[in-house]
Amino acid sequence: MEEIAVIGSGTMGNGIAHVFAQFGYSVSLVDINDDALQKGLATISKNLDRQVTKGTLAEGDKQTVLSNIHTFTDMEKGVSGGDVVVEAATENIELKLGIFKQLSSFCKPDAILASNTSSISITKIASVTSNPERVIGMHFMNPVPVMKLVEVIRGYSTCDEVTSRTIDLARRLQKEPVEVNDYPGFVANRILMPMINEAIYSLYEGVAGVEEIDTVMRLGMAHPMGPLQLADFIGLDVCLAILQVLHTGFGNPKYAPCPLLVNMVTAGHKGAKSKIGFYDYSHGGKELVVAAGFRK
Repeated sequence: MEEIAVIGSGTMGNGIAHVFAQFGYSVSLVDINDDALQKGLATISKNLDRQVTKGTLAEGDKQTVLSNIHTFTDMEKGVSGGDVVVEAATENIELKLGIFKQLSSFCKPDAILASNTSSISITKIASVTSNPERVIGMHFMNPVPVMKLVEVIRGYSTCDEVTSRTIDLARRLQKEPVEVNDYPGFVANRILMPMINEAIYSLYEGVAGVEEIDTVMRLGMAHPMGPLQLADFIGLDVCLAILQVLHTGFGNPKYAPCPLLVNMVTAGHKGAKSKIGFYDYSHGGKELVVAAGFRK
């Protein structure tokens, strides 16, 4: 069975490592320091406990899953044996390009180099490597252990063999892979982010309040959560970064981020991970925020 390396132990990285380890893969989890890795492992352990409670994982299997994950702060050591390397670092293009330049030197020549990017061009990422035909997008959804979709994004140079192996790999994780082409935002975020941005504009322009907007979309459109709560869950900084990619990539003003979103991120209000966004999460739950920042 293939050896897997995952770069980044944050929300997406630890979720990806969790799923691979659960399905019996040996996983090298790589991050810049041990504190980040231990935090990632603690999250995986907590999520495994949830699966045991729900009856989707046998209690005795938890330790087996955790024993399949090995941590590294040295990227070269962590990825050198990987047959498939999945990059799940912050959605920052310069950071990702830097990582892939290193992977091109550190990894086996036949390794698949996958990015979990939610919007950045796979073709651009591949352009900094010596083997662009082996670079592909493998965009998991959050939370990874629960969500079935994986967007498989072919770059301009991605070869058929890498695409078919990546699709097969996703299926072995009991995911539903969908192949898409490499254009800004791919499919998921090209559709989702303008909706979230329009919801923020509706708040910014005083059309309705936070709860009212989310209630309309939950009850009227059968969405499991409203767009403003979803934005908090994704991370407002991530939403802003994706919208900026769409705006730059298409040059269309319809993708321009709402000024309210820009101001909130600038103020450090990034959603659930910073404990405040459109809702306040500082007391362990979700409470409505009433703040001057929602005015123009």
